[in-house]
Amino acid sequence: MIEVTQGSGPIVLGVPHTGTDVPVDIAGMLNDRGLALADTDWNIHRLYGGLLDNVTTVRAPIHRYVIDVNRGPDDASLYPGQNTTGLCPVTDFDGNPIYRDGCEPDAQEIERRRQTYHAPYHRALSTELARVKAIHGMAILYDCHSIRGKIPYLFADTLPDFNIGTNSSTSCAVSMEKAVEEICQSVPGFTSVVNGRFKGGWTTRNYGHPVRGIHAIQMELAQSTYMQEAPPWTYDKARADHLRGTLSRILNALEQLVYSGGSL
Repeated sequence: MIEVTQGSGPIVLGVPHTGTDVPVDIAGMLNDRGLALADTDWNIHRLYGGLLDNVTTVRAPIHRYVIDVNRGPDDASLYPGQNTTGLCPVTDFDGNPIYRDGCEPDAQEIERRRQTYHAPYHRALSTELARVKAIHGMAILYDCHSIRGKIPYLFADTLPDFNIGTNSSTSCAVSMEKAVEEICQSVPGFTSVVNGRFKGGWTTRNYGHPVRGIHAIQMELAQSTYMQEAPPWTYDKARADHLRGTLSRILNALEQLVYSGGSL
């Protein structure tokens, strides 16, 4: 159910939103907009594939419309006062309903999905972080995301290309945040922000505790940096290859910070 690739290095890639699996019974509850699965983090597993040797990857194949594994099990809002989507979303990122009338999941159904899909993902993620930490004395969770650059329902104006989330600089060592920020700022023609509209989802906030040896960073990429931001969501190899060079620099820099030890 959860796809895990184990590596011996200090970095764990969280890949929560590339899955497109929707069980038949749940698909029957969705309307045409829901069935379009528009809010997928399209092609992210392809974008990050092969960028770093010995990296561990934990991927959820289930679609976020079934349940969003980057939301807390209590469904508390990550951004109080702002538009967002919940644990089992009932609208898409544009605020439109994704279920047929009267088919929205009730509390019992949400709990069933939490136990079936959400809990196994986080058991796997916790297990891999603990395994990696046992090897290196610390672990880095790098949470991989992407989103359309213009979504008025969620944020004003156009999103920067690189959106680095560290829960207001608390989920990882300052040196890690700085290393990622400096690399992103160095790329000509790209924009970046730290803890802007996206400060890190529940995964980053839940696992990122530097004093316990677990560092967490969320990277939310504007999809225009590597693909077409409209159906059929085509992967743009030329743009993606250019971006992959930067992402490789980021992952290698984080890995070297762990190996250097004293730089943290």
